[in-house]
Amino acid sequence: MRRTYVHRSSEAIAAAQQMTSFCDAISNAVPSRCRSREFSVQLKNLIGKKLKAIRLKCNLTIQAVSERANVSANMISRIERGLTTPSVEILLRLGSVFDKSINYFVEEVETTHEIVYSRPGERSRTVFDDEQNLQTESFTAGLRDPQFTSFLCVVKPNGTSGNADMFHPGDELLYVMKGCLKMTVAGETFLVAEGESLSFKSHLPHRWVNIADGETHVMWVLSPFTTI
Repeated sequence: MRRTYVHRSSEAIAAAQQMTSFCDAISNAVPSRCRSREFSVQLKNLIGKKLKAIRLKCNLTIQAVSERANVSANMISRIERGLTTPSVEILLRLGSVFDKSINYFVEEVETTHEIVYSRPGERSRTVFDDEQNLQTESFTAGLRDPQFTSFLCVVKPNGTSGNADMFHPGDELLYVMKGCLKMTVAGETFLVAEGESLSFKSHLPHRWVNIADGETHVMWVLSPFTTI
């Protein structure tokens, strides 16, 4: 179904104000001698990365996004490759395809850092209320443009990864800090106990289940960056 972009002047004004505030905040945080270059490169790369990620997540081609947003395919390609910074109006059009505000494309620069130090109880925490029966604490939340993901995973007794095998691009490493995890990778089963680790290519079908009597605590590392 083709989506038609409808321009709203009030939305454009609000977006422009938001972009101005964003640029001012970044500019004030960067030494004057390198503001223009550093900010421009950082912003282009961020917007391009986020646009491509959400496009692929929605299984859309560049041409499909072009038709829905009324933005040329060449412009979208250049944005995704970090070669140009789109105007506020183009960002609004692209955002409308995915039901995202302009803030979606730029918020990460304001909230991320090149060094992240975290303490227990202060990390970004997610609780899954489903068959996975687990909770996670991210070690890498807040890191700018990460090339990997790392988190502590606490799995309740009999907690599983679900009924279906998982597979995705990249590499995976897990280290069991407490308990025991039964891992099945490409049909081969491993009982990974406390102090033991397992690494494998993530494109191989895999699944896991906690076979310990109590909780199993696992440190997970995935590369490239993966959202679970």
